[in-house]
Parts: sequence; structure tokens; C-alpha cells
Amino acid sequence: MSSVGRYTRQTSLLSFGVDGQAKLADSQVLIIGLGGLGLPVAQYLNAMGVGTLGLVDNDTIELHNLQRQILYAEADIGKSKLTVTKVKLKAQNSETKIKCFDTFLTPENALTIIKDFDLIIDATDNFATRYLINDACVLLNKPFVYGALHGFEGQVSVFNYQNGPTYRCLFPDIPKKNEIPNCNENGVLGILPGIIGTLQALEAVKVLTGVGEVLSGKLLLFDGLTQTSQKINFRAKEANKDVTSLQKSYGFQNCAINSVTVEVFSGFKNEGETQLIDVRNIDEFENSNLPGAKNIPLKELEFSLTQINFEKPVYLICQSGQRSILALEILLALEPNAKIYHIIGGMNKMTSVCH
Repeated sequence: MSSVGRYTRQTSLLSFGVDGQAKLADSQVLIIGLGGLGLPVAQYLNAMGVGTLGLVDNDTIELHNLQRQILYAEADIGKSKLTVTKVKLKAQNSETKIKCFDTFLTPENALTIIKDFDLIIDATDNFATRYLINDACVLLNKPFVYGALHGFEGQVSVFNYQNGPTYRCLFPDIPKKNEIPNCNENGVLGILPGIIGTLQALEAVKVLTGVGEVLSGKLLLFDGLTQTSQKINFRAKEANKDVTSLQKSYGFQNCAINSVTVEVFSGFKNEGETQLIDVRNIDEFENSNLPGAKNIPLKELEFSLTQINFEKPVYLICQSGQRSILALEILLALEPNAKIYHIIGGMNKMTSVCH
């Protein structure tokens, strides 16, 4: 299909023009996370003519995703987010080169994945990955566009851009476990990810083409209930740019040594010497669960230790594997000598393996 005329509405802008379009076409953008934030970023950058899009995700589509992740349809439930997104982006713009990374970002793969891209989009939903992205981008001298959600509010900024501030200049340290909001309990209004994700896409275009003023050293705060926004200025701190290597652990995002795949777990789950603790919320557990699993919601875990026999191996499961990692961190801190493991991919992967 000829691209003549596809981008006329933006190349006709005097401050953008064919030069801006050429810069987009030559750009490589990595989007980490294909949820509420990552999808509008991917759709708009794809539509606008970014030459190469990298996509990082290892999750599957669930019914509750459809409320805000509007690229997906009911027929996509249970399918890989990565696979579905690639197909739909190709249908939208067949000229875009799409690189897929069927994984979550970890300290072991972050530098390898990020190094070949011009700009990184942080469309994740946890602090551990944000700090990992920041440190990798500082090491590789890559700018990244940040977006975050909480309830009816959102945040956007651009970090590590032209020697500007990093994420750690604004948020120096990873929050403690009891300070981390749980999206499964706090929720988010469906339209808000679209607004914040679109703002992230706009910042990406500005970074790539040089048009406009980039949100570097500025944090945009958006309040959906009042339709108001404000900007907070912050400065770079040189000490935060002195990153020489990635940390071995970014909290609940690694612990690979205490992880098992669903295939491995399925091989010995009937031996009778294991305990399976499901840390999802009660309603999730009642909707679907594995035989023999005991439900202890994550928020109740450290107060329910008497329900767990730490003399036997303990296996933790949630929906996608994210909450079980946090549960693993909590239990290992309390019972450091116990044999405790989390199941990679959680119920999402377990269901796909069983079918």
C-alpha cells in the first residue's frame, strides 16, 4: 500500500512538515507494557508513522482488561497481548516494522532489549520495573517517557532527555512494600489510561522530531475529576546519573532463583509434599482456582503465617505472576530459610498450558 497521502494532515503543519515525518520514519521506539497506557501509545505512534516499534509484554488478555485496554475485544480473551497487538497494529499500518519481546523486563534482559532503540516508553504498572527502566536508560543514555495512574489521576514526564533529570531525581528510592498501591484493589477509571497514554505518545513525538517543548524536568499532574492539570518543576541531581551497573534485585521484580514455570510445577503438584497459596483477592479465587490451593489474599499474607507450614515447600500463585513475586518477597523476609517459590505467569500461564 502506498504511503502517499497517509501523513498529509501532519506533514502540512509548517512546524512539522516532511522533515518531522522523516524523523519519525527513522525512529525506533520501545514500548514496555501493553496495557492501558502502552496501547494508545502504540496505536498513535504506529498510525503517525514511527518506523520501528518494539513491544515488551508477557501477559494474556483478561475480561477486566477490556474496560480500559480498548485495542482488545472479547474474542481476544485468553490470547497473548503481544500477539494480538502485533496483528492489529499491522492491520492499522502495514509499513511499520514491529519487534516483539515475549517477556517481562528483568535485570538480566533489560540492557539487551533497550540498547537498539532511540526512545523508551514506560507503560508499566509497578515501581520495580520503573526503577529498572530508569537505570538501564541512564546506563545506555536513552530518554524515556514516563506515565503513571492512580484512581482518577495521572502523571506524565520525560526522563534522561538531553542530560535532564532522571526518574530517581524525582523519586529517589523504591517505596517500601506497604507503601505500594495495588491496582487490583485501588482500581482506575477506564478512560484515564487513554488520556495519559495519549499524552505519553505526544511527548514521544516531540522527543523524536524536536517539535515543541518536552516535559523534561517537569512532572505533569492530571486530575480527571476536575479536568485540571498542573506542572511541577524539578532539577537534575548529578549523583543520580552515576549508574555503573544494574542492581541484581529491584524488589519484587526478580527473585528468579525462587521461581518455577507452570510446566515444572504441574509436574510435581500432585506429590502431596507441596503447598499452593493463591494470593489473589477472594472474588478472583472463587471465580477460578486450582485443586488444593489455599486462598490467602496478598494484603492478609503477613498476618496469616500460621496457615502456612514452612517445613514444606511453599508455592505462590496469582493471576499474572506479579503479586506472587511480591508475596515471595514478603515471606522470604519473614522466613528466610524456608523453601518458597512463585509460579511464573500465574493463572494466565497455567490456563494456557492446561488447554
